[in-house]
Amino acid sequence: MSIRDLSFTYAGASGRALDGVTFDVMRGSFVLLCGASGCGKTTLLKNLKSEIAPAGDRSGNIEVLGRDCLTLRESAEYIGFVMQDPDNQIVMDSVWLELAFGLENLGVAPDEIGRRIGEIASFLGIEGWFDKSVSELSGGQKQILSLAAVIAMRAEIVILDEPTAQLDPIAAIEFLHVLRRVNRELGKTVIISEHRLEDTLAEADRVVYMEAGHVGYDGDGRGFPDFLARTGSAYAATLPAPTRLAMRHAAEDGQGSADGFPLNVRQGREWARGLSPFCCGSHETPKPRGDTAIAATDIWFRYDKNSGFVLKGLDADIPEGGLHTFVGANGSGKSTLLGVLAGVYKPYRGKVAMSKGRKLCMLPQNPKSVFVCDTVSDDLREHDASIAESDVLEMAGRLGLDGLLGRHPYDLSAGEMQKAALAKALLLRPDILLLDEPIKGLDAFAKGEIGEILTQLKDSGVTIAVVTHDIEFAAEHSDTCSMIFGGAIIASGNAREFFSGNLFYTTSVSRVTRGLADDCILESDVVFGELG
Repeated sequence: MSIRDLSFTYAGASGRALDGVTFDVMRGSFVLLCGASGCGKTTLLKNLKSEIAPAGDRSGNIEVLGRDCLTLRESAEYIGFVMQDPDNQIVMDSVWLELAFGLENLGVAPDEIGRRIGEIASFLGIEGWFDKSVSELSGGQKQILSLAAVIAMRAEIVILDEPTAQLDPIAAIEFLHVLRRVNRELGKTVIISEHRLEDTLAEADRVVYMEAGHVGYDGDGRGFPDFLARTGSAYAATLPAPTRLAMRHAAEDGQGSADGFPLNVRQGREWARGLSPFCCGSHETPKPRGDTAIAATDIWFRYDKNSGFVLKGLDADIPEGGLHTFVGANGSGKSTLLGVLAGVYKPYRGKVAMSKGRKLCMLPQNPKSVFVCDTVSDDLREHDASIAESDVLEMAGRLGLDGLLGRHPYDLSAGEMQKAALAKALLLRPDILLLDEPIKGLDAFAKGEIGEILTQLKDSGVTIAVVTHDIEFAAEHSDTCSMIFGGAIIASGNAREFFSGNLFYTTSVSRVTRGLADDCILESDVVFGELG
């Protein structure tokens, strides 16, 4: 694939979303596309597949498999696209029918369809799903199903837009492992937009880094951290924790790294073992828990009388004026719990108690569900027309939405859409704020901005409960944390103690330093040149 001088402007927008993008993709390569939220990654990926290209003005040239123009059928057959949210892509009720859907639309013979499906199911190890309803699958399984459907169509190029954004840490690792097999063993070309660089940067043949609609870096993964350090880019904050630790150590020592910086936990542990002694520095003692703002007692909930219980005798206690996070696997009941706490769902048994006179606001996982107007500006006022223009502008500025107020909400990137939805919720001035995956699709810099805003809200007395798959974010910003498994809370407590004791649901810093400098959870905990 060859992209030459590609520019794109959304209808009604004043500036270009893409500006002279040029790079090549070698057959069989694994290309990581990265950059800050809103830099143009999703716009670029959608322009590479004509069926889903956005409306607007485009110039430049895209050559695929030696041709500069593919028919719709050829595009469907040669280029596969895996979206961020599998529920937006899956169209059939059963796994078997979903795998067959694309092949039937291409006119593949029934015998050939059966052979292809059986082959790809065996390769990916999903034979046991054949008779299942799609609704029975976890989020990670749905993403693997979407990938399997694309591979069954014999796509030569697989494009993925933030495919792990909605997956828990274990499911994300499993999905990326499957994707690496597709690349290495089948020779498929992979172009993936991803913010979880720890699991992709070390694997990528090429890194294409975008800044404000154009390509800022095009090279190998080893050279990418050096580029960010040399240019002083704020995007360095999104690099894997082992990379950031090594870069900080090099800066403190006044030396670079002749062999390149570690790009994942394994490389990070090898690097850490060769250091002079280092230890975990002092950190703030957690604040004592305050009174309870909202509590759930013995909650049992199912969506209908013919289905199993999602929540099973669950007890939850959210402290007043604190930030509490819920973590756990896809399908464990986290989002359902938020719905029960917000009064969206009525429990089959149990009760929810909340401080009287408190205003509660919940932001659902899918930000599209909160938008009903044609512009971001109108949507921010939709719940209360009396909201002052100055308040809208101030909130837009805090969340980096200044230049997007005139855009249609659906034309925003996934990260921008998340921030716009959060702005809409914050303008309601809630006392208790429930957020379901508020940072999915955001880069580390944007996550930091959201974290600062939530900290400010908490300090002003707002009680916040967050469902998240982002363990790094939870460890840095939580006061307390709970893990949900099988519809019940199996562990809960002070965030630092919680993440110190976990093997998988913990931070990369903890994995790198465990056994070398225990109790390090955040990058700021690590002190170099000290005896532990």
